Formats: sequence, C-alpha cells, structure tokens
Amino acid sequence: MTSRVLAVLGAFDADHRALTLTQIADRAGIPVPTAHRLVRELAGGGALERRDHGTYVVGQLLWDLGLLAPSQAGLREIASPFLHDIYGATLATVHLAVREGAEVLYIARLSGHQSVPVVSTVGSRLPMHCTGVGKVLLAFAPAEIQQQVFGNLTRVTAYTITQPGRLEHELGRVRETGFAQTHEEMSLGACSVAVPVMASGTAVASVGIVVRSLRTDRDRLVAALTVAAKGIERSIGP
Repeated sequence: MTSRVLAVLGAFDADHRALTLTQIADRAGIPVPTAHRLVRELAGGGALERRDHGTYVVGQLLWDLGLLAPSQAGLREIASPFLHDIYGATLATVHLAVREGAEVLYIARLSGHQSVPVVSTVGSRLPMHCTGVGKVLLAFAPAEIQQQVFGNLTRVTAYTITQPGRLEHELGRVRETGFAQTHEEMSLGACSVAVPVMASGTAVASVGIVVRSLRTDRDRLVAALTVAAKGIERSIGP
C-alpha cells in the first residue's frame, strides 16, 4: 500500500503539476479504481488538492512537510535574521531561493505593503532565466542544467531574455561580478538584484531583492545582499 501511495505522489513532477485521475493512474502504473481510492484519501488529508476542472495538484500538506526537511529548514533558520535585516533597511521584497532541477524554488520571502508586487510565493517555482535569484543559481549550475534552460527560454514579458547567446554572456558577468540583475523580465514594473550563497565552492542558495528601479540604488543593494550572503555562509560553515 505504501508503495502505491508513493507512486501516486511520484506521478507529479515539474512537467506534470496538474493531472487527471486517469493520468495519475497511468503514470503511477496502477488501476484507475485503486488510484481513485488513494487519490480520494490523499485529497481528504490535504496531500493532494482537487481543482474545479477535475485535475489534482500537490496539496499544502506536502509543502508543509517539505519545509521540515533539514536542508531547507536549516537554511531558512540560518538566513532568517539576515533577511530581516535587509527587509528592515529597504522595506522591499526579499527572497531566499534554491535551485530545484531547472527551476528556482523560493523557500523564504519577506515583504510589506510598500513592497513591489511580485508573483513569487514561498514554495513557488519560477524560471531561472528571468529572475534575479534564478540567474545567480543558473550561473553556477552544472553545464547540463544550463543547456536545459537555454533550450526553453520562454518569454514572460517583452523584456525577458530569450536569446541563449545573450543569456550566456550575462551569466558570465554574474560569475565575474558576483551578482545578477533583472529589469522587468519576470514582472512589469519590477527589477531585482541577487547574489549567491556559496558553500564549498557551490552556490547552495541565492539572496535577492525586488524593487521598482535599480538606477540609483543597485550598488547599495548589492553591498547589503553580499554582507547578508557572507553572514549566511559563515553560519553554514565549511
């Protein structure tokens, strides 16, 4: 029984976020009646959620449990005071994100009524090529991940970079300067800047901030983010 429950949950992935009952049964390799019973029980417990159009998505329970994973919970706890320092100084939206496959996963966010509206939420996954935290993580990602992203540069706004050569050049600048920036590439009216959190030579996370413009405050924001990232790095240890 446990293996079938895991098979049902395993039917969902980054490319299959919403599935019908038949699709779940097919991807899990179990009969539809069995899938129906398991899905009904999982939905009743909050592990899955049924949408109005008849598809199922991963429920809040699984996200809440995922937050208890030592790697993410520990990282959020370590980063929390540094994120609050940045938010207190800027009142702008502050993000902590990690790479999950070829997407960026937001694991912490601070914002207020003065912050620029953004599409990200805690637990959301967004494209790497058009977000500040995503570009940072992409710049230090393995070559196969970069090639996967280069092959799917979807246009989100008129300012989204969709040319692989241009994006590759920008990632080189990220590695050279230590920060990434976006200009309305994910949301109109929102710009971002982000820096990596390094551990043992690997970018384990990224800290970023979203503002209306980077014309005057970019260097100040980069400096603040860098101080925060270094503090997180020291707290993580070697």
